[in-house]
Amino acid sequence: MYHNIFDSHAHYDDERFESDRHELLSSFPEKGVSGVICCGVDVPTSEFSVQLSKKYDFIYSAVGFHPLDHRDFYDGAFEDIKKLAADEKCVAIGEVGLDYHYEKDSRDIQLKLLEEQLILANELSLPVIIHDREAHEDTLNLLKKHKPRGVVHCFSGSVEVAREVLKLGMYIGLGGAVTFKNAVKPCEVAKIVPDDRLLVETDAPYMTPVPFRGQRCTSLHIPYTAEKLAELRGMTAQEILDMTDRNSRTLFRIR
Repeated sequence: MYHNIFDSHAHYDDERFESDRHELLSSFPEKGVSGVICCGVDVPTSEFSVQLSKKYDFIYSAVGFHPLDHRDFYDGAFEDIKKLAADEKCVAIGEVGLDYHYEKDSRDIQLKLLEEQLILANELSLPVIIHDREAHEDTLNLLKKHKPRGVVHCFSGSVEVAREVLKLGMYIGLGGAVTFKNAVKPCEVAKIVPDDRLLVETDAPYMTPVPFRGQRCTSLHIPYTAEKLAELRGMTAQEILDMTDRNSRTLFRIR
């Protein structure tokens, strides 16, 4: 059985976990899961993540506004996020970023929201968890401007974009997409990320790896991603898990 399975990005607030959330999460330690970062996408989900982290030793929270949740922003939202970020189990500002795949007409709003959250993260000395979908240039420009610590999660850019992210001292998060048949870019990127800059994730309940595509994803699926990464990098899956567990603890300053 694998151990040191650290899921650096999940959404256990999702309604797909309503029926068995406690039973599922309680089973993780005995099945090798060493840590989970539960990410918010607005104030209610950020608050949920913080509360969840209080119930389970191995769960940590990230708080913030997802680019596609900008309509839920309100006056005072940043103050609420800041209060949540003060919790001892909150280890990052996230999930934040840009998404031009689903929305192109809200670019200006997304850019403003991301920049303000990058500033907040630096003020609080917290890393950021970045969502970047079809917005590589704008994302990189803001990251170069503010130089936060953090990770670009579910990385979908080219090797060239990855190198730019790595130059900034940031981490690359890879998940189930590396197991997909058409996943050329993630697999190319997986080969060039230095050992000390790679994280693994699920984006649970999304991005379920092969052979479980179409089913609900959980942190227990990470070994399938680790096995694919091991194949690409000439390592064993357990070596990938040990390495990414260390990297997650380093980035998020978890003892």
